[in-house]
Order: sequence, then C-alpha cells, then structure tokens
Amino acid sequence: MSSANDVTRSGKEWLTSWNPEDEQSWDKPLAWRTLWITTFALTMCFVAWFLPSAIIPKLNAIGFTFTQSQLYWMAAMPGLSGGALRILWMILPPIMGTRKMVAITTALLVIPLIGWAVAVQDPNTPYWGLMALAFLAGIGGGAFSGFMPSTSYFFPKRLSGTALGLQAGIGNLGVSLVQLLTPIFIGFALIGGPQILKTAGRPDREVWYQNAGLVWIPFVVVGTLLAWFLLKSVPIKANIKQQFDIFSNQDTWWMTILYIMTFGTFSGLSAQFALLTNNLYGSGNPAIVSGAGIDAQVLVAGYQVPDPVTFVFWGALVGAVSRFAFAPLTDRMGGAIWTLVSGIGLIASIGFTITALTPDTTSAATLQAGFDKFFWGMLAIFLFAGIGNASTFKQMPMIFDKRQAGGVIGWTSAIAAFGPFLFGIGLTTFGAVTFYWIGVVWAVLCVALTWWRYARPGAPRPS
Repeated sequence: MSSANDVTRSGKEWLTSWNPEDEQSWDKPLAWRTLWITTFALTMCFVAWFLPSAIIPKLNAIGFTFTQSQLYWMAAMPGLSGGALRILWMILPPIMGTRKMVAITTALLVIPLIGWAVAVQDPNTPYWGLMALAFLAGIGGGAFSGFMPSTSYFFPKRLSGTALGLQAGIGNLGVSLVQLLTPIFIGFALIGGPQILKTAGRPDREVWYQNAGLVWIPFVVVGTLLAWFLLKSVPIKANIKQQFDIFSNQDTWWMTILYIMTFGTFSGLSAQFALLTNNLYGSGNPAIVSGAGIDAQVLVAGYQVPDPVTFVFWGALVGAVSRFAFAPLTDRMGGAIWTLVSGIGLIASIGFTITALTPDTTSAATLQAGFDKFFWGMLAIFLFAGIGNASTFKQMPMIFDKRQAGGVIGWTSAIAAFGPFLFGIGLTTFGAVTFYWIGVVWAVLCVALTWWRYARPGAPRPS
C-alpha cells in the first residue's frame, strides 16, 4: 500500500508491503485470518463491556440496596467510559499495529471480569467500587475503535462492507451471549459461595453471580494468545496530529450523526433494556409490585411479572445478526440506501414503541398486551439499528481514503459508544416517553441528511 504514511518497520510482525486493492499481491488468507481472530477477541470485548448490563438489574435482588437512579447511572457508566476510551483506541492502530493492540487489549479484559466476580459476592461493596468496575468494563467498548479500523486496512473497498459487517455483527453478539448465558452460568457452584436471589412472585433460590465474569476468562486468554502469535501488522503510520486531519472533512461530522442514530441506539438500548423493562412492566413499577424481597406482592391479579434476564438478549441478538446479514447487501447496493431504510424503520418502530411506554395497570390482560407491544417494538428498533450499523460502515471506506477511513470509523464509533451513558441519563432525566420522542426527531434528521448528502440522485458523496 503506497502512501506517504507507509514505513518500513522492523520485526517479524510487520508486513513489508501491503496493497489489498491489488488482487495479485493481496494476501487473502492473512486478511481473513486477521478478521476471524480479531472478531473473536472483539466478541470477548463486548462480553466484558456489557457484563454489567446482565448483573446490575439483579443487584438489589441479591442483597444490595440501590435506588433506581443509582442503578441507571451504574448501567450508564460503561457507555461513558467506552466512549471516552474509544477516543484513545482510535489512534492506536497506526501507532501500535494490529498484533500488539489486539493482544494487549484482550488481556486487559481480565481486570473487570475478575472485579465483578469479587464484588457481587459482598452486598457491602460500596457504590463507588461498583461504579469503578462499570468504568473498567468500558475497556471492552474502547477496543472497537481500534479493532475495526485495523481490520479495514486488510481488505479492499469492494469487500469492506462484508468484512466490517461480519466483524462488528459477530462482535456485537457478545452482548447477546452475556445476557443470554448469565442466567445459566449463575445456576451452579464454581468458585465461592452462593447469593440468595429474591424475585417478586417467585420462590427464593441460590445463585452464583460471580460465575457471570469468571467463565469468560479462559476465552479471553485464548483470544490473547491467538492475537499475539498469529496476527501481523500493516505498515501504515500516522502520528496523532496527522490522524486529526479527519476533523477538517465535513463528512466526518455527518457520518458521526448517522452512526449515533444506529450504533448509539443499539448500544444504548442493549445496556438499558433490562432496567427499562423492569421499571415499566416489572418489580420497579410500584403500580404493579409493592414491597421488596420475600415480602414483594404483585398488585395486579393474574399478572406474571416478566424476568428481563430471560429475554433481553433477543434485542442485541437481532441487532447483531441484522448487522452482518445485511452487510453483503450494502456491498452490492451501496450503503447510503440502506442507511435511508434504517432511518425510516427507526422512525416507525420508535413511534410504535412509544405507545407501550405507559403501562395500563387496570388488569393483567392490559398489562400483558402492553408488554407484548413494548417487546416487539424494541426488537424492531434493534433490527433497523443493526441494518444502519452495517450500512454506515460500508459508507465510510467509500467516502474516505483508507487511512482516513480507519480514523473516521474509530471516531464515529467512539462517539456512538456513549449510547449507554446517554440513554441512561436521558431515561433518568426526561422519562421514557419524552426520550423516545427525542429519538424520533433525531432519526428524521438523519433520514433528511442521508438523502441530501449520500442517497439522492446527484448527491455530493454517493456511497
């Protein structure tokens, strides 16, 4: 890959030359090996990042005594740290190279995984300690802004949508994995003693929430070793000042707005889905459930209080699968048209879901009907957010040159990673209904922007 930023670097990890646009010299096996190893590591990163979302909704049920506001803030913290750390990670690929960056980042995931395993075993763990662990979980979120640009160096533009869609989509499955498997992992003894889980309308049972973090450590170790011994680094170099040239390009800012709509929505709702469900249709709504622990009573006769941990994984799963399922279509049809579809779909699905954000507690039937509408509306939001995640990542390599595209991918990912934080603060400050209407307005803005800049006939930057 010939450019002013290419350099000859010493060491066996550095490729001497690299030009994926030249089919004759492109090392296709190396590119796909890099994709699969970094995707496995990225999946572990998302597991660590969203581990708090699987634990926090159950903290009070295992003996902690936090307010709703404290829990929202705690669930929001990984988004705040993930977004902040992505700004750091976005500049690392040209500086560290793929091999060192991926291996060291993956190894760091052990810290929050062990930390949460220790903390949940003691209800006297202070709030600031859990907030610190929520912040450290953001290491997994920060990784995205380094892994994705780094992988983009290895593939030609014609395959960029597929490659980045696969990596991001499968990596996003880490959210579903941790939310789906945590209820299973906590059901058996591994290390340490049990906690007593108290749920309204259900008998108490023993659980081992420390397992939610511990079981992933062997996979993290494997990912670290694979990265260290099998990855190479592309000879692209740019110092921090050079990388900041992306901010003089207006499309950096337009794509940031669009990616907030897509990944900001995905990450924000993934982190808050369980708490939002609990506070609307579960034990967090005093019109449905009164009391706490074994004294909790369901006030609406015949209503079965939903347990969010048994179904919230579906949201992240739908979003992740739609991301990599639609990625090949973006290579075939272009990204802008699918970003347009994503925005229109989000307007409709958010509007539909708003009608279920004020539960009708007059009877079990009305509650159940409202919950069903809320659940399917949320899945539709995740679907269209996932489509937009795929399409925007197709657009960026088409709009920018390879080095700048990597920087823009990192930057937009960093800002959109604040989704869990922004959603937590938005839900706490404005309430669900008002905050969802803000989402509708944002999506309308993004549809207009996509049409004007990228999708219409004669658009300035068709992509």
